[in-house]
Amino acid sequence: MKKTVLLLSTFALIAINGISQTKEKSASMVNTQPVAQPAQQTQDAAAAANPDLSMKFNEEDHNFGNIPEGPSATYDFELKNIGKVPIIISNAHGSCGCTVPTWPKEPILPGKTSKITVTYSTQGRPGMISKTVTVTTNVGTKVLKISGNVDKADTPATPAPATPADVKH
Repeated sequence: MKKTVLLLSTFALIAINGISQTKEKSASMVNTQPVAQPAQQTQDAAAAANPDLSMKFNEEDHNFGNIPEGPSATYDFELKNIGKVPIIISNAHGSCGCTVPTWPKEPILPGKTSKITVTYSTQGRPGMISKTVTVTTNVGTKVLKISGNVDKADTPATPAPATPADVKH
């Protein structure tokens, strides 16, 4: 009789232990399975990670053509928010000190348009232009390009040296 009670007790302990381990495994498997996201959340996340789904420029590569040396060349890149969240431009910087962007500091609301003005200083820089402006936003980074050719300015005629006859006393 003692053997039967001992044997039944052992089976009971094994069964209870097995049931508790099965519950723990089930609970851990439920917690580690990925949670399905609605399609809209997935699309919003994709738009936030891809600037092409959130912002559209009138052009991303502007060619000034031939421009004279001296005056600065300026172009406005128009930006439209085609996403569902406001676009905030945190920074825009040129590839060199001669290329200076200015951008809106306020958020660009969905459906609205704004501009990034890029100014290139041509003074003392004759020849081909190939510069970039990197625009950093909350929805991604975009690289804009400017190109063209700066025509060398005519050098002013050097006056002839004064002769003694030209000097008046």
